[in-house]
Amino acid sequence: MKKTHRCLAAIVMAVIAMSCNNLKQPAEMIIINAEIWTGNEKQPIAEAMAVSGDTIVAVGSSREVMKYKSHATSIIDLEGKFVTPGFIDSHVHLLQGGSNLASVQLRDASTPEEFITRIRDYAALQKPGIWILGGDWDGKGWESIPLREWIDSVTPDNPVFVSRLDGHMALANSVAMKLAGVDRRVKDVSGGTIERDSRGELTGIFKDNAMDLISVKIPEQSDEEVDRALVAAMNYLASNGVTSVHGVDAASYADAIDRVRARGEQITRIYYLKTISRWMDLKEQIEREGKGDKWVSTGGVKGFVDGSLGSHTAAFIEPYSDLQTDSGLFVNSKEDLYRWISESDKAGLQVVIHAIGDRAINFLLDTYERVDRENGGRNRRFRIEHSQHIAPGDIKRYAELKVIASMQPYHAIDDGRWAEKYIGLDRMKTSYAYRSLIDSGATVAFGSDWFVAPATPLEGIYAAVTRRTLDGKNPDGWIPEQKITVEEALKGYTINAAYASFEEDIKGTLEPGKLADFVVLDRDITAIDPVEIWDMKVRQTWVGGKKVFDRTEEE
Repeated sequence: MKKTHRCLAAIVMAVIAMSCNNLKQPAEMIIINAEIWTGNEKQPIAEAMAVSGDTIVAVGSSREVMKYKSHATSIIDLEGKFVTPGFIDSHVHLLQGGSNLASVQLRDASTPEEFITRIRDYAALQKPGIWILGGDWDGKGWESIPLREWIDSVTPDNPVFVSRLDGHMALANSVAMKLAGVDRRVKDVSGGTIERDSRGELTGIFKDNAMDLISVKIPEQSDEEVDRALVAAMNYLASNGVTSVHGVDAASYADAIDRVRARGEQITRIYYLKTISRWMDLKEQIEREGKGDKWVSTGGVKGFVDGSLGSHTAAFIEPYSDLQTDSGLFVNSKEDLYRWISESDKAGLQVVIHAIGDRAINFLLDTYERVDRENGGRNRRFRIEHSQHIAPGDIKRYAELKVIASMQPYHAIDDGRWAEKYIGLDRMKTSYAYRSLIDSGATVAFGSDWFVAPATPLEGIYAAVTRRTLDGKNPDGWIPEQKITVEEALKGYTINAAYASFEEDIKGTLEPGKLADFVVLDRDITAIDPVEIWDMKVRQTWVGGKKVFDRTEEE
């Protein structure tokens, strides 16, 4: 009899335990009446999602998910809107992007006259001595790149150092060069170019490493200015559905990120990278403090092989089509790059390297292969940032070597306007080769390279799927055989980008146990004509179950 009582008691306790377990984590919020693209191949589409704290606890049908409802649960009806995981931008310059939001805007200046006028008008609002920076000018379609003479007369009291939108070339006025102590006697710089006219006079254009001659003289921003720029950057990102970024230079302002976070103003998750030459600093930091948490984390180092296509500093195997004496340059020596990559890898750090031209990419793949062989097998996740112009024989090597192609689709529809002049038809066939890389089995992660291009994932998806250049001259797509599907592009901005920072276990898809980072779009991006994606809007952005942007409130 006692045995029977003990059995009954055990059964009752088990039932109670099961009931408590079912109620252990009731949802604080339930999203209903939505079309949810989860990114989870086992459950690709759902209509409801339950969130507790900052974590998803259930995804599925409304009937299934409503089981997590309690008396305190808030119900949010999305009225059929489309939901995706939060977009992850795998390559941003966060501080400069935020700072540039308040600087002179030159990206769409279509003529030299407009370029000059905008700088003149902006300078008129500044106190004497204030540096005029940013700009992000393009210059394509002009008869020549800008010259200091264009702006000297309209900026007599302010030093100017405005960058081309690729960040690899900048224009200084005479005031800036005088403050920097730079004149015609300045010596050439390894890994950079100082432009001179036929008389040997400086034109004001500095490329890659030569830009340091001027930039080292720019006063540092105050803590208040830096913090304000970071908050502006995060708000801008949220308005475009970006919930996480890989800050490729964010280690340099990590203290500011901490300050913003301490004030409760951080709304963007950040994976930050340190300069590869200082890999030991990061190794020691991680040994002391760990790699961080779900808001701010680290673990990688960033370096450069070459410059950019638009500045004629991307390194190619063959010379530029429009300049047969030039095939680009390496901004660091091969010896230094190999040493830094090998030592960083031995220290267990992720290596993330910028390479744009086919010669730079080929060298980097060779170096990654060598380091992998010498240092022994492990889950490295080497990355090649940009991967823009790949030699045909190197495409398959990304998958073979398990190298991540970290790419920025907006660049394709920007560069596609003029790339043929620079590299010719043959090399264009494997430029921004999304289709070829994906078909080879490579992991392709997407981002923006903001400030260089806008941090707008919807426009990036449009670019990857349509490849319609910004000038409207390629309605069927620039190199159309490299188009990919909307779902593939979404993966580039979600799960693949999460994988690129070793965070696929907490973000990148919408499934139980992962962070409640998601975006509400105004339409089903997978069902419309891809051309219409350009006009789509982010309606809401949620990070950790909290709404950080609502377009309705902005309208």
